[in-house]
Amino acid sequence: MSILGDVDPDIYKAISEEILRERNKLQLIASENHTSQAVLEAQGSVMTNKYAEGYPHKRYYGGCQFVDVAEDLAIDRAKKLFNCEHVNVQPHSGSQANMAVYFSVLELGDTILSMELSHGGHLSHGSPVSFSGKLYNIEYYGVSRDTETLDYDEILNKTREVNPELIVCGYSAYPRVVDFKAFREIADEVGAYLMADIAHIAGLIAADEHPSSIPYADFTTTTTHKTLRGPRGGMVMCKKEHAKALDKAVFPGMQGGPFMHAIAAKAVCFKEALGAEFREYAKQIIRNSRKIADVLMDEGFRLVSGGTDNHLMLVDLRDRNMTGKEAESSLQDSGITLNKNAIPFDEQKPWITSGIRIGTPSVTTRGMGEPEMEEIALLISRVLKNSGDDKVKTEVREEVTKLCSRFPLYEAGR
Repeated sequence: MSILGDVDPDIYKAISEEILRERNKLQLIASENHTSQAVLEAQGSVMTNKYAEGYPHKRYYGGCQFVDVAEDLAIDRAKKLFNCEHVNVQPHSGSQANMAVYFSVLELGDTILSMELSHGGHLSHGSPVSFSGKLYNIEYYGVSRDTETLDYDEILNKTREVNPELIVCGYSAYPRVVDFKAFREIADEVGAYLMADIAHIAGLIAADEHPSSIPYADFTTTTTHKTLRGPRGGMVMCKKEHAKALDKAVFPGMQGGPFMHAIAAKAVCFKEALGAEFREYAKQIIRNSRKIADVLMDEGFRLVSGGTDNHLMLVDLRDRNMTGKEAESSLQDSGITLNKNAIPFDEQKPWITSGIRIGTPSVTTRGMGEPEMEEIALLISRVLKNSGDDKVKTEVREEVTKLCSRFPLYEAGR
């Protein structure tokens, strides 16, 4: 970045420090990952210069012959990766992917049934502070108080009660497998559309480590980062019958010119995800999650639903007399980055919370396995059990730096 350093030393410094933060600290935020160098190069390419309103071979601008190649590749690879009928790779984010679905089949004021935010849903699934909650009538389901998992009979009863036009499944903080077939059967009971938001588990689905939503959902939305390990962006997959309405909702209904540099990077990401290395990485994500979960439970911590089946877990801190905000801060001071998170039936405010969310995609990408996960879990336990002890935080921070140095990031290769 020598040119950037000369032109804008302030931004150069911020980026340089971010590189050091990612290299030298443990990133355990479930929605984050580290892209490959190839994805970074595509994202930072000259395709950022090109306006390309429309779709491949039907653009409103000239000079699109090469960005058309990139978008065609992204579409073809995504279809192969997820075995889907139609793909739109233009949404700028996961939230805009969800918006595109709503705009394609719903009228303003229609009823959407989705997971309550504090139980693992997402803002764009109907939160009153989101466009989704402002434009549509939102009804909620949640997890069972007893098991902290989805009760499909309860969801069916709720569906019959509110008669939604669309049901949303797929979550941002749910540690168990989602039964998309059961949701299809529930949606069919009332003739509702089914949208699966697989943003968190897309990489696991692509690698056949989680059942796919594609055979069951009318629409499947996702981000292209998180477990998929690509650039920040969104994507929608759907049945052919909805293709025309979806594409029209994205452009011109919702967006103007697509980010062609991001679409090129998405194409690279999909190619990487089609490889054997990616499948092993996805398997390791789950093994790593289960190892952290097992060690934390052995250390006396209570996990929501009693464990995990995917890339994340929720730790309930109520019996520790500690809030999620306090835990996040103590761990941050110790070189471990994760996020406070609401747990089901949480009585704390959203900015305080009673839990933390731990994810393994980033550390798995770095090459860490079960031995390192045990080490990480013990470090987390040590900090949380001694949250007011600055000496412990210093010692853990030094151990984190040593651990990270064994798994270099953005130095040679990934």
